[in-house]
Amino acid sequence: MKKLLFAFLLLIHATFVHGESRLLPPPPAPDIAARSWVLLDFQSGQVLTAHNPDMRIEPASLTKLMTAYLSFTAIRQGRLKLDQTLPVSEKAWRTEGSRMFLDPRTPARVDDLLKGMIVQSGNDACITLAEGIAGTEEAFAELMNREAKRLGLSNTHFMNSTGLPHPQHYSTARDLALLAAALIRDFPEFYPLYALKEFTYNRITQPNRNRLLWQDPYVDGVKTGHTEAAGYCLIASARRGQMRLISVVTGAASDNARTAESQKLLNYGFQFYETYRLYQKGQTVATLPVYKGASNTVKAGFDRDVYLSLPKGWYAQAKASLMSRQPLLAPLTQGQAVGTLTIQIEGKPYASYTLQALTEVPVAGMFGRAWDTVKLWFK
Repeated sequence: MKKLLFAFLLLIHATFVHGESRLLPPPPAPDIAARSWVLLDFQSGQVLTAHNPDMRIEPASLTKLMTAYLSFTAIRQGRLKLDQTLPVSEKAWRTEGSRMFLDPRTPARVDDLLKGMIVQSGNDACITLAEGIAGTEEAFAELMNREAKRLGLSNTHFMNSTGLPHPQHYSTARDLALLAAALIRDFPEFYPLYALKEFTYNRITQPNRNRLLWQDPYVDGVKTGHTEAAGYCLIASARRGQMRLISVVTGAASDNARTAESQKLLNYGFQFYETYRLYQKGQTVATLPVYKGASNTVKAGFDRDVYLSLPKGWYAQAKASLMSRQPLLAPLTQGQAVGTLTIQIEGKPYASYTLQALTEVPVAGMFGRAWDTVKLWFK
């Protein structure tokens, strides 16, 4: 095992070039005039900077990201179609707040409802979609909470599809950043809707309230929100080259403030950080010994591309090491955790990743199991 680990470290040494100069930390994040905020690197999933990221907030219309997520899921699964029409209930028609001005006498197409929800932030569109998917908005809220749990949004609870105030309707800046990342990752075919600057329905044209779409050519989403209690909120995402960042600003004092503060966060991330792809999905990172298996070894890697976000200039100092879970005993299933890969900067752990078996290893026959049992006695 010592020889195997040494060989792996040599491989990492060739992958990460080492320098000698001592690293300087990036400058602190700019002052952000908001109650809570998060800057997330989309590819690595790392939070680059944050303030009160787990403080419970009223998400307002940022809620509509989950309504959209479930709507996109229903379309992909064939339970909704873009050219399908849905009836507009009196509840949807009479809902307060922003709307796309649906007519209860005229069923609305799903593709129009999506644009009305995303571009115009229409509460009437949200309720119509919710009722079309789950029958009632209350049943839809149950689906929202189930999906939130699956996505790991541990501090989020939904009571409606719109974000209208309710004591038990809450989230956090961190959870909203994770939700935005999931939407961009899981539904790339629908994400371009968030870059639309305006939408016309029922002969009424409304602009997208995300003003960064006009101010920053790299910004392509995502959603604004506002209520008196929530303040002015904005989830923004921008891509420069291969790097995508997601910022969440909640509780700003005005529309201008949420726009300016979001721009400051995005600029900070792009100026002082960079993201590298360490390994490709399915790439063999190490070959580990297996006991009592039909094969004596298993190839280990990751079931997704693995990225690392670092302050600029730090990558040359990155070192990687592997700790294998030994002894590995068959049977092993594909995707089973078999070790941990740790990235260190100047001798301190910076990020860690769970290494997985890339193939299954069934149990060996009786003689093979007996022989490996003897070998383990002497290890």
